Amino acid sequence: MDVRPIGYVIGLLVAVLGAAMLIPLMVDLAEGRGHWPVFLQSGIITVLAGTVIALACASGVREGLTIQQTFLLTSSVWVALPLFGAIPFVLGETDARTVDAVFEAMSGLTTTGSTVLVGLDDLPKGLLIWRAILQWLGGIGIIVVAMVFLPELRVGGMQIFKSESFDTFGKILPRAGQIATQISGLYVALTLICAMVYLYFGMDVFDATAHAMTTIATGGFANYDASFAAFAGPLEYAAAGFMILAALPFVRYVQLINGNPIALWRDPQVRGFVGTIGVLIVLLILILEDGVHLDREQAVREALFNVTSIISGTGYASVDYMRWGSFAVALFFFIGLVGGCAGSTACSVKVFRYQLLFASIRAQLRRIRSPHGIFTPRYDGKPVGEDVLASVMTFFIFFVLTLGIVSVALSMTGLDFVTSISGAAAALANIGPGLGDIIGPAGNFSTLNDPAKWILTLAMLVGRLELMVVYVIFTVKFWRA
Repeated sequence: MDVRPIGYVIGLLVAVLGAAMLIPLMVDLAEGRGHWPVFLQSGIITVLAGTVIALACASGVREGLTIQQTFLLTSSVWVALPLFGAIPFVLGETDARTVDAVFEAMSGLTTTGSTVLVGLDDLPKGLLIWRAILQWLGGIGIIVVAMVFLPELRVGGMQIFKSESFDTFGKILPRAGQIATQISGLYVALTLICAMVYLYFGMDVFDATAHAMTTIATGGFANYDASFAAFAGPLEYAAAGFMILAALPFVRYVQLINGNPIALWRDPQVRGFVGTIGVLIVLLILILEDGVHLDREQAVREALFNVTSIISGTGYASVDYMRWGSFAVALFFFIGLVGGCAGSTACSVKVFRYQLLFASIRAQLRRIRSPHGIFTPRYDGKPVGEDVLASVMTFFIFFVLTLGIVSVALSMTGLDFVTSISGAAAALANIGPGLGDIIGPAGNFSTLNDPAKWILTLAMLVGRLELMVVYVIFTVKFWRA
């Protein structure tokens, strides 16, 4: 397999990442704490490395990309970028060790939101905005940037969407470049609107900008150790609203602005996602009022914010919901494995897979009741092919197996059961916080041992690429193709 086209795109993306370090550099200059040389050095290293890689592989550009190369590119990008994104954490005020720096960068770019950094309140603003930038780029920015370069390689941009499980549910525009342009515009617009709303409700300019970036990316990095508990009241309602918007399929927004006003609500996964959130919020409100004895407004606000944060994979925490009782804790564990809609910045399993799974179960139950009948699973009123169902079933099997393997691996490093299984789920589903006293909403991942951090870093990568893209690379047939 010719890896030059892969190296060329990776080199360009690494150079773009290095150029993005100018933003925290300028923020540090404005803050006046003398931290800006860290980003100058990191930027020079990253830009030069990316440029050298791209130039060395430029001769392979005319040869285009095969499907195998595209899958390898997708996985390689998410390995290379966190390595370079970790440099400011190593050189910066955190003095992070390699394992912690790579963990933080991987958590940022995969929009997981788990953190090993403590003392966030006192960190230079450049490092805080860099964490936000990593998540903002990781949301959908990296995919869009990659699609910009693909015309040069004469490969359809839809392949990147497919390999990222960025399901478009039908062609909505004739050229992937047009999709990328409009999605990027929508992404920027949502971020700006979110920042302005945060400003209106009391955040300062810096906090509003950073938190808007991590909200729309459904990433969850906050500027404070207390996460979103540093804010309260109307800001929680605003954040919940934007987390929901970010977890809806962006291609439906593209259809919306192109003259199809009902496309968004007609999508079954949108209705399923919003309906699921509504049911969970009502259930949790009852628990908070009767069991935790919160007043109605606080119960509604905390239920709305935390349910939305976990199910969308954002991972902000406004309270320590470990104190809400065992039922609430179990509820948060399972809703984190639901996720948002396909084609959004949210990760995890995704709503549409559950809908297809339930459609298949309903059809099978009807076959049992009426053995001579013909019952075909349907989605959005259309028959679902056997190949689609097989793909969904395979994903669920691999997800459960991977969750079990990661949990066992974490327990072998000495972690307790709750930390192991919730940490595996948090990393694999890119949720952010786990459960328990160590990695729960009131803690972080800083005290975990190094082997556990490396395992979780790998799990975040596998989860962000939705398992199969990574696993297929390790098959013999992939390399023989």
